Amino acid sequence: MNITELVASALAEDLRYGPDATSAATIGEDLVGIGRFTARTEGVLAGVDFAERALTEVAGEIEVLDRIEDGSRLRRGSEVLVVRAPVRAMLTAERTALNFLTHLSGIASHTARWVAEAEGTGCRIRDTRKTLPGLRAAQKYAVRCGGGVNHRLGLGDAVLVKDNHVVAAGSVTAAIKATRLHAPELPCEVEVDDLAQFEEALAAGASEILLDNFSAADCALAVRRRDEHGSGALLEASGGLSIEVAAEYARSGVDYLAVGALTHSSPALDIALDLDTH
Repeated sequence: MNITELVASALAEDLRYGPDATSAATIGEDLVGIGRFTARTEGVLAGVDFAERALTEVAGEIEVLDRIEDGSRLRRGSEVLVVRAPVRAMLTAERTALNFLTHLSGIASHTARWVAEAEGTGCRIRDTRKTLPGLRAAQKYAVRCGGGVNHRLGLGDAVLVKDNHVVAAGSVTAAIKATRLHAPELPCEVEVDDLAQFEEALAAGASEILLDNFSAADCALAVRRRDEHGSGALLEASGGLSIEVAAEYARSGVDYLAVGALTHSSPALDIALDLDTH
């Protein structure tokens, strides 16, 4: 994850048509102030390095007076980052800094709520590739800040045989066999739609099995059959999950809950910049 490149790209959207005309018109070039990035609600922090980088990229140099590290729990009123910097530069970078802070902290906070639902079960909350283009590494980092774990980053670091792959290959067994021949060094997960396909995946030696749209009861049954089989396959529940049923699914004994909403639907955490020029 290259924070400098991501921040530079984001700043370019604001500065493409020239410098900040509003700040240039209303703020003296030599005015220095203190900026306090303050949480307006509770949550989990992610993205403070992005915010600091945005300020530095515009100002050239800033003085960091205080900061909270990513992964920290925030209370209403927590000062996430406090800096002394030229005010014109600070306000030029404000929205970029806040876009990263609020979005990534929203993901971390949402993830933490799912993790809390699964507490004590041994089940981990895992993300998907349902990420915004260009922001996958940052969004998956935010998931880790919230206590979740990452699924594959791309298409080449793990095998995931989905329903359309099974259709194209002819069967679950054929698809697993083909992936084992093609990429034996990669972990192989296969998506199954019912218990019959699950049994087939177990017999074919899948290292991970994704239980797609299974009920919590069927997930528990799959766990029992996996254990009776003596397989070391990891089981992941996916599809149709909501935080209201997260605890029930986690108690079924599956190893992971796959939650696409962590990265594609997390609401932003309310963080704002409070400026002091005195």
